[in-house]
Amino acid sequence: MPVQLPYLSSYKNVPALFDKIASAKIPETFHHQFLQDTIGLKSTSDRPLIPFLRSLGFIDTANKPTPKYSLLKGSEDQRRTAIAEGLHKAYGPLFDSDEKAWEHTGDRLRSLVSQVAGTDEDMTARIANTFAAVAKLGDFKSMPKEDTKKDAKENAEGDEVEHSIGRKVKGLRTEFHYNIQVVLPSNGTEETYLNIFNAVRKTFQ
Repeated sequence: MPVQLPYLSSYKNVPALFDKIASAKIPETFHHQFLQDTIGLKSTSDRPLIPFLRSLGFIDTANKPTPKYSLLKGSEDQRRTAIAEGLHKAYGPLFDSDEKAWEHTGDRLRSLVSQVAGTDEDMTARIANTFAAVAKLGDFKSMPKEDTKKDAKENAEGDEVEHSIGRKVKGLRTEFHYNIQVVLPSNGTEETYLNIFNAVRKTFQ
């Protein structure tokens, strides 16, 4: 069944976007003013870069940076791996059809996009060109295999993390298992997530 895949009408500034994110401060909200004044991309054709960052999982539905956004400010290796993981998230159906989709270019990539998305020639070219422009910036060989599968199906609204904690009780030949489900807020900061998990850890120490 055909699926929708993200695309940009103008993708020439994608490298500049990630370069500037690496050096600029992390904003409270990644809005148009931040894109223009801090990132330096002032054209109206650059505005779709914001929802595109959302599809990659770097900002949430309120345009607030997610914990993965901070990886774009790490080392070059971290940044390239984070971009690869983001591409897996946004183009999951493409990677489901071909695990090495990132290696394809030209007619081979357009054929894969057309097969998965069921788009016409013009839309297929836009999706394929956008995908190829971002794929050049990613390091797919450094991605853990389990993360590849997880990110293809991850929900951008937030994650549910389940922890199973086993405890032995003195004098009993059994174990009690507690399944704790933590629902993370989609608009939380990295500090918020760390505080949540630290509180859980301290409770069971």
